[in-house]
Amino acid sequence: MRIALGQINPTVGCFSGNVRKIVEFSQRALSAGAGMILFPEMSICGYPARDWVEKRAFVEKCCQSAEQIAAGTRGIAVICGSVTPTQTSTGKHVMNSALLLRDGKVEFVQSKMLLPTYDVFDELRNFEPAREQSLFQFCGKQMALTICEDTWNDKQFWDRQLYQVDPIEQLMKAGGNFILNISASPFWIGKRELRRDMLAAIAKQYKVPVVLVNQVGGNDQLIFDGSSLVIAPDGRVVAQGKSFEEDLIFFDPNVLTGDMHPQVEGVEGSAYAALVLGTHDYVTKCGFKRVVLGLSGGIDSALTAAIAVDALGAENVIGVGMPSQYSSPSSIADARELAANLGIRFEILPISNGFDALRETLNPVFTGLKEDVTEENIQARIRGTLLMAMSNKFGALVLTTGNKSELGVGYCTLYGDMCGGLAVISDVPKIMVFRLAQYVNSHKPVIPTSTLEKPPSAELRPNQKDSDSLPPYELLDGILEDYVEDNKCAEEIAAERNFDLPVVRRVTQMVERAEYKRLQAAPTLKITGKAFGMGWRFPIAAKIEI
Repeated sequence: MRIALGQINPTVGCFSGNVRKIVEFSQRALSAGAGMILFPEMSICGYPARDWVEKRAFVEKCCQSAEQIAAGTRGIAVICGSVTPTQTSTGKHVMNSALLLRDGKVEFVQSKMLLPTYDVFDELRNFEPAREQSLFQFCGKQMALTICEDTWNDKQFWDRQLYQVDPIEQLMKAGGNFILNISASPFWIGKRELRRDMLAAIAKQYKVPVVLVNQVGGNDQLIFDGSSLVIAPDGRVVAQGKSFEEDLIFFDPNVLTGDMHPQVEGVEGSAYAALVLGTHDYVTKCGFKRVVLGLSGGIDSALTAAIAVDALGAENVIGVGMPSQYSSPSSIADARELAANLGIRFEILPISNGFDALRETLNPVFTGLKEDVTEENIQARIRGTLLMAMSNKFGALVLTTGNKSELGVGYCTLYGDMCGGLAVISDVPKIMVFRLAQYVNSHKPVIPTSTLEKPPSAELRPNQKDSDSLPPYELLDGILEDYVEDNKCAEEIAAERNFDLPVVRRVTQMVERAEYKRLQAAPTLKITGKAFGMGWRFPIAAKIEI
């Protein structure tokens, strides 16, 4: 008897497509001799469905879809995630559940006990937690069926438990000897290693096998890496799925051997693969086929264009150069060379005439005033207008090209370079932008050498450099990592990194003042432990005295 893991990429609310995929994978597993197949958390409706689960029709569709899957998968036991109605008169009206489908019916249901409410998660908003757990028998084993967070509270692994209850501990005390976990565990750099180490610790502590099937794909700002695992009681990985793509994995639950599919290795490789997957799924799941982005000749737009091409194909990417009187000839040449290397359509739309026209229009009210950041922002907003015009005319989603360092300190223009439908690299610090660009070129040299070597500049005034307004990126990125991701105060950062305290305070104050911009930014693809977006919640109207 073999067990299969159906590592699939569901779309939120696409019940017909998700059901079709679950049935297809189940039939493939049955044909290969599997007696059971596991699918990810909420795989019937897609995760995260967020407030859609508040709608009665959505929940009813989940129930109907489960029945449809059960009818179409006779001969193999199917475990999949869904939303189920609660049976109590108090609390939330739905639960996040794992269903065991066998012989054409729903045979067993186990709902999620631990509902996370940190970072990008807000499950207590929508779901009622399970109050009890049960085991089910399969293949002579007492199976402990858990959902994602239910495995993330082991007191032997974590310095501090988030919950008073440990579902795994309770299930093992009840006689469980085989742990199954269906997950929608989002990716961030280092998450795969942490997840594997945590599950291995559980396996060794209780001396039982641990099985994880994880969702793959991008849903809004979250990217799911898959990387499903089977871990033996001694902590060894005995089966694994691919990273960042759908996969079907088989293992033998008795001798604990199985498929070992290759996974993406390295920080740069995994980060780049995640951004490609997140871009592809966001664009296509939102109903677009093409994208358009500004190409300035700089490294940020070059990396974004490379990601877009790998995600969607060169034929579906439009690059637009929008030079002004401040653009250097080398920047235009670099943008043109990049487009040629990538094989994408490239258009030149100069903004000088539009800039002059707007300055003339504003002259009556600006007479006698010195040119400043106002005129710089006008140029950025002209470019945003041109890109949105291209978007409307050609049905292409605009990709913004700003990085996390810029967004963190507000070194960006609302309705200008922030204008777009997806912020592809806005969770990528500037130093990592350079590392990812070099990673791209290590496979195929498409980003011009001069783009990699030139000092970063917005080119909105004569001889402008980013360093005119910002600390060196090596320093800036260190401060932002500590302040944004690790919640350290300015004094801690200055002391630990040996940075000047006034510089650190200036950066942290820039972060706080830019909150109003970030709230209006395009959705961010999350690849770090703390990204700006749905997992970053700070007030705008505030005067923080710390």
